[in-house]
Amino acid sequence: MAHPDIVWDKNHFGQTRRSDLWWVSPLLVFLGLGTFIVYATWAAFQNKNYIFGPYISPFYSPEIFGDSPRAWFGPEPAWIPRFLPYSPALLILWIPGLFRFTCYYYRGAYYKSFWADPPACTVGEPRAHYLGERTFPLIFQNFHRYFLRLSYPVWLVLVYDVWRACWFKDGFGIGLGTIILAVNVVFLACYIFGCHAFRHLIGGTLDQISRHPVRHRVYNGVSCLNGNHKKWAWASLCSVAFCDIYVRLCAMGIWHDWRIF
Repeated sequence: MAHPDIVWDKNHFGQTRRSDLWWVSPLLVFLGLGTFIVYATWAAFQNKNYIFGPYISPFYSPEIFGDSPRAWFGPEPAWIPRFLPYSPALLILWIPGLFRFTCYYYRGAYYKSFWADPPACTVGEPRAHYLGERTFPLIFQNFHRYFLRLSYPVWLVLVYDVWRACWFKDGFGIGLGTIILAVNVVFLACYIFGCHAFRHLIGGTLDQISRHPVRHRVYNGVSCLNGNHKKWAWASLCSVAFCDIYVRLCAMGIWHDWRIF
């Protein structure tokens, strides 16, 4: 409940009695997410420089249809209209993209930073009414748990990509790219396995989870990851973008992969 001495007109955008730098956090989120969205969109439409040696960018994996030897089902199918821009990334990025877009943490982040709904606690909004998530288009936020299930097979493919990143033309080895892809898989695991929806899936449907020892232990582990969900969300976002940057720059000859052994 608001303090009785504070008169706050919620319809006056930006009005607040706060004296701290409340705008710093939403500004940083806006810059961070905005930069990632712009870069990921650009990278997805490039349709080149996404493979270097045994490495493949996570933006393009799994490569369902493509021109590289890693494509599962060969080149671009004929049923895709030629006037449309095509890239293997467009067939897969919608899954992790919508998973993040409907994520409970990211909702709160971009509601504040992009929609100012509200920009911060006790700060005036640019609108008079709260629309909620029961009308179009925000009703699609309720599909988060389904995008979660689709994200796990994609993550397993990325795990397999790390294994393939250990095999060079001269045999088994580890390069700097191998480690970068492996770190990304770990960060993504901490993010998706610490998801609120996964936590509910593990133990939220039980009245007394202590009666189910195995699920109880898993639930405690997920809860531990969930406590740092924000950190894992940002760590995995940065790591997946850096993986694409690393593979792309190596494929372009700008960076050179360091072969550890």
